Amino acid sequence: MPESVDVWRMVSARRSFAGSLPVASLRRLCEALADAGGTVRFALDFGRDSLQVSYVDVRAEVSLTMLCQRTLEPFALPVTVSTRLGLIRQESDEAGLPPDCEPLLVPADGRLNPADVVEDELLLALPLVAINPNSSLLDVVTPPDVAGDDDRTSPFAMLRELKNE
Repeated sequence: MPESVDVWRMVSARRSFAGSLPVASLRRLCEALADAGGTVRFALDFGRDSLQVSYVDVRAEVSLTMLCQRTLEPFALPVTVSTRLGLIRQESDEAGLPPDCEPLLVPADGRLNPADVVEDELLLALPLVAINPNSSLLDVVTPPDVAGDDDRTSPFAMLRELKNE
């Protein structure tokens, strides 16, 4: 995969790129992971739809090692991305995109790094709080009964006594 492409030439030629990237090469993504091992399989397809909207379809699959925020243990999170990005030259062009397109603002020179596009979509697919679905909450520990106090005693009983004095 080239490091940089001319987006508008790729759209005109209806180019596609497919391959794999080491997770370790995606610096921003690695900051959110517990381990940078693994490989991202991806495909990028440039084109124009029936309304002549320029787009890039991004597909990616990877198993990422995240740190569970419940158990603080690493776990494998399978991530699959399938997104259509509408290519726009300026922010006002976003209004003309179909509802199934997310906007991608292309720089004025028309150059785009395909690996950055894949990394951006993977970052957006990450959960805000990573929790291993196979983990469970620990049982809540309840304090032992203090001096045989009745469970129905109000915590404000002592205040009531002070008020009555």
